[in-house]
Formats: sequence, structure tokens, C-alpha cells
Amino acid sequence: MIKAGVKIEYISQGSPAKKAGLKPGDRIISINKHPVKDAIDIMFYSSGNRITIAVLREEKILNFTIHGSDNSLGIEVEPFRIKRCRNKCLFCFVEQLPKGLRKSLYIKDEDYRASFLYGNYITLTNLNKKDYERIKKFRLSPLYVSVHATLPEIRNMLIGNYDAPPIIMELKKLCEAKIRVHAQVVLCPGINDGEVLEKTILDLHKLYPYVASIAIVPVGITKYHKNGISTVTKNKAEEVIKSVEFFQKRYRKKHGVTFVYLADEFYIKAGKPFPPLNIYDDLPQIENGVGMVPFFMNKAMKINVSQLKTKNRFVTFTGYSFYPYLFQFIERFKRKNIFIDVYPLKNNLFGETVTVTGLLTGEDIIKGLASYIEPRDCLLIPDVTMKDTEDVFIDDLTVKDIEDVLKVKTVKIGTEPEDLFFAIKKLCD
Repeated sequence: MIKAGVKIEYISQGSPAKKAGLKPGDRIISINKHPVKDAIDIMFYSSGNRITIAVLREEKILNFTIHGSDNSLGIEVEPFRIKRCRNKCLFCFVEQLPKGLRKSLYIKDEDYRASFLYGNYITLTNLNKKDYERIKKFRLSPLYVSVHATLPEIRNMLIGNYDAPPIIMELKKLCEAKIRVHAQVVLCPGINDGEVLEKTILDLHKLYPYVASIAIVPVGITKYHKNGISTVTKNKAEEVIKSVEFFQKRYRKKHGVTFVYLADEFYIKAGKPFPPLNIYDDLPQIENGVGMVPFFMNKAMKINVSQLKTKNRFVTFTGYSFYPYLFQFIERFKRKNIFIDVYPLKNNLFGETVTVTGLLTGEDIIKGLASYIEPRDCLLIPDVTMKDTEDVFIDDLTVKDIEDVLKVKTVKIGTEPEDLFFAIKKLCD
């Protein structure tokens, strides 16, 4: 029998699905007679006071009725098969990876479902009429769209797809369906900056409020890059800040929101202070590195670092770009006689131009800390370094490898300031 539907991988205890009799391994074929092919269908059709679910179990079709699910069945289903990207972007990070890393890192995704569910950026270059109809029908809003430039010849050159339709035309389809969009521009010096960037901002603003925000982020270049794109320098960062601030003031006066935002890295590269946190409004693109540092520092200031009895030293690490800000927070612990040190680590795999914490490898951690850490120390590892897996870094080294080589106890922590504080407090109790 053909395996139709979507397989249930996990069911929460006490959930409507559990009470109704569904089991992990069941394949959901339909909900209220609507065929189910992915998690989007389940989300859309599972609302209502009475839901009839048909599942395939051991080659038999069984029907279950759920009452009052409140749009949450309490299940996790198998991931859908991601649609692949056919573009050849000049700055594609996947194309800048060395060989021998985890296979999942080489997947170039371009899937509107992942954009809606997880905030992945898409270029709208592989959508057909049925896709747009489904986006409209299910109200898949917001979506996250990589624009880069509104001039077709510039954009198509950047994404390496000369058959791509004009992005404004595609965005208008979403706007007409009342789908909100968060747009991003990966800024490549000499290509989509200056007047090209200004035109992009002006063109996207014409679609406000459905284009709800624009994030300008600097191009990321590893040592394996071969297309000759330059990184953003201090002078270029200053130039971009000055240009974008002009639009920010205009749009705050007109709409009460900033609308176009700069990634934190621009201010770091320019050596300029971050704008006030309110400039970032509701932080619509914080996961894109826009307002992440100011938000961290704001939350850190509100934490009352209390006196704790510590026997051993705590050690943590970060990338070079975030080090000065995490160092400030760590100093507050030291003033309370809590023994903790933070070290900035060099990225040996991708090169010195990559300074974010999330791309540090297990080998970077071992090499970077070997001279500083002692066997009795406790190493606090930011979980962002293991983003896609449980305890494995992007070079396939594991947390256990770190423990075995450095001879230390490790604890995985989140990236919020309170995560660091509560981890230390728990270890001291």
C-alpha cells in the first residue's frame, strides 16, 4: 500500500490525540475528509469543536473523533520534504562550505512552508499558481523573503537566476492576498548598496504595511568564497548606517515604526553605539541578527546577579563579534565573587571573517580553550553551536568529545542572559 498522509512521530500525554486513541506511527490520511499531505494541512484543518481524523494503521483505515481540540492536537509529525533552491546566489553560504561536514548543512532550502513555520528566507522563485493559492487559502502569514534588490537585473545577477520574475511582481501577489512579508537585503558592497539600496527601500515601502519590515544584513563570506564579493568594511558600515537612518527617521515620523532595520553587525563594524531598543519596534527580524545584541543587553541589565557560593570556576565562550557585550555581563558576576571567565574564539573552519558564535565548531572550542581551561572547571556551552542537533557540533564532534579532550564537565545553556544566570545558580545550589 502506498504510504499516503503524514506519519505521527510523537503524541503528548493527556493531549486530545492521546485521549482519542491515536498512536505514534499512525499516518494521518485526512481531517474532516480533507486530504492531509503535511503539517500545514494539519494546522489548518484541525480547528473546530469536532474533528474527524482518518489514519492508516497497519494497512487499515481507522477513524477517530476529537472534541474541543482548541487547534492543538498534541502531536508531532514527520518533517515534510523540503523544496530545494535552484538559485545560485553569489553569496550562498552553502556554496562556501568545505567538504566533510554533516549532510544536512548542504541542503539549500526554498520552501514557503518552512518560511511560514520557521522563519526561513525564500526568494519566491519556485512558487507556482497552486502554491500561491494555498498560501492565500491557509493565510500563511508572515513569510520571510530574500529581496536583495528590486532592480531585476541586479537581483537576478545576485541570486544567479536570470529567469526569475521581478520580485515586486511576486510580492504584489502576496500583498493582494493580504499576506505580510518580512524582507531581507543581503548587502554586497559595490553591487546592491548606494542608490540601488535606496531604490530597494523605496520600492518595498510602496507595499507597506503588507511588506512589514526590511532587514539589511551584511554579506557573510567564508575563506572558501570564490565569487569575489567584498565584505562590509568599517567605512562601508558607516555609509550604510547614515543612509538607512535617513529612511528610519522618515518612516517613524510617517508610520510610527522604523520599517527598515540594520543588522547589529553594521554597528559593530562601524564601532558605533546601537540605537535605542524602541527603534527596533517589536523586533520583527531578531532571528536575522537585527536587534539581538541590544535586546540581550537590555534583558541583562534587568537581572539581579545575586551572591552565589561557587567552589569551582565557570568558563564560557563566544564569537569575536559578541564578546565585548557578553564580557560586560560576565563582569557583573565577577563583582559578586562568582568565578567565571568568557573567551572569544577564532573560527578556524570558516575563517576570521566569520565571527558569530553559532558557527563555531567543536575543534574551535577545543583549540581555543585548551590553554585556559582546567579539569575542575565547568564549561557552559551555548546551545546555538548545536542548533540542528542534540549534542553534535557542525564538524561532527560531540559534547562528550569536548569533555573527554578538555577533561571538564559541560553544561549546555541557552543564549538569553537569564539562561546563563540560572545555569550558574542551579549548579551552585
